Amino acid sequence: MPDPSATAPDPASRLPDDRRLARSLGHGQMAMIAMGSALGTGLFLGSGGAIALAGPAVIVCFAAGSLIAACIALCMGEMASRHPVRGGFGTLAARYLSPFWGYLTRWLYWIVTVAVTGTELVACAAYLQYWAPTDAAGQPVLDLWVGILIFAAIILVINVTSVGSFGAIEFVLSSIKVIAVLLFILVGLFLVFFGLPSAPAPGLANLTADGGFAPNGWGAVWVAMWVVMFSFGGIELLSVTAAEAKDPSTSIRTAARTTVIRLAFFYILAITVVVALVPWKVASGTGDDLQMSPFVMVFDRLGVPGAASITNLLVLIAALSAANANLYAGSRMLQSLATDGMAPRFFRTLSARRVPARAILVSSAGIVLAAVLAFTGVAGVFGYMMSLVMFSVLLVWALILITYVVYHRRRDGLEVFRAPGGVVTAVVGLVGVIAVFATVAVVPEMRLAATVGVPAVLVAVVLYLTVVRRRMDVSAIEEAFAEADAMRTRGA
Repeated sequence: MPDPSATAPDPASRLPDDRRLARSLGHGQMAMIAMGSALGTGLFLGSGGAIALAGPAVIVCFAAGSLIAACIALCMGEMASRHPVRGGFGTLAARYLSPFWGYLTRWLYWIVTVAVTGTELVACAAYLQYWAPTDAAGQPVLDLWVGILIFAAIILVINVTSVGSFGAIEFVLSSIKVIAVLLFILVGLFLVFFGLPSAPAPGLANLTADGGFAPNGWGAVWVAMWVVMFSFGGIELLSVTAAEAKDPSTSIRTAARTTVIRLAFFYILAITVVVALVPWKVASGTGDDLQMSPFVMVFDRLGVPGAASITNLLVLIAALSAANANLYAGSRMLQSLATDGMAPRFFRTLSARRVPARAILVSSAGIVLAAVLAFTGVAGVFGYMMSLVMFSVLLVWALILITYVVYHRRRDGLEVFRAPGGVVTAVVGLVGVIAVFATVAVVPEMRLAATVGVPAVLVAVVLYLTVVRRRMDVSAIEEAFAEADAMRTRGA
């Protein structure tokens, strides 16, 4: 295998425009794209399910989740600062582990982004139903699948434009929800400690009332981690966006640090506000109800005029932003696989705007699946899709951390950002990922996902051995590294 530090004289000049991604993303856009995916439905909607399992101790779950996510983001950030390649962590796995692991990592993550895109759009449509009039039976007259298709059209238009336009729009969407969460935390803390004339301040009493801080035991806190870790899906986008950054070295260093800090701050404080204001048994009632998240319930229960509708609008934007970011990531994964000969080469071509339009359309499969499930009335759409996402993303995170351990032994000192703790950080993250994955033994949804996920991995292995191994282009992988090194050196 060639030395990681080797570079071609000017590899970018040898790549045709229809296969060379445009480097148009700035520092703030990269950080906000990662936030856009991570700060979405898992926190605003899925947190109800986590509260049902862990009670107020869900705070511990989010703290542990923040630690695991930080380990992954920091290790991945260091690798991406050295190698801002197309395909991100998947291409890194292809070099530092083997082409097979690069193939499997990218296909697994493509499945993740496809499912998350559909899941987030289901949430968008459900939030829209919050305002819809109801029929005599109390059901919204606006069908879920109609909302899914409306929001699907919006993100498709955003993604087929130039990456610069995508970055600008995602920056705005992510900024709105970051500001919204910050305001929610500030207002929530005021209500917790000072209250309103109509709603006395509960203080921290709700954290220990009704069964104590961990009413279902600490084993339930561990089980709840499978729901909580879904909230952190999206931190991987730091690596994926590196291939389209104007100044990848500086951008990745900045984005890795700020994303970790922001996510930990927002998640831990936001969930603390929820369980402090709303008794955990009440907040947990939203676990299977897509119409009302615990965040909307906070203001609904307090009777603040219009606040619930405003909050619902903001969490809708959050879910839309996450869907938008995941469609972006999925299309880039598929395009990189096609370029390396690990997917049909039809998908490697870029449009005149230098975006992988063909890969974007195929990556919209999750939208179609979500719409079909909603239209046919299949129950538990959100829960099933979330469990499948968790199975795949845990495998991806484990492979990212294993890749870092190998990379660390071979690094050449040219990285501009180093993960604090190095291999120790990677091992801590890997132990956390394995602990979460172990919930497959006791969580029915995870067992269902494993029932689907394990055969899918086996099919991928068979396809690699029988088809992909003979068709893949190892030189394309090396070319990606050479191009990334040249662009990193030029700061372009």
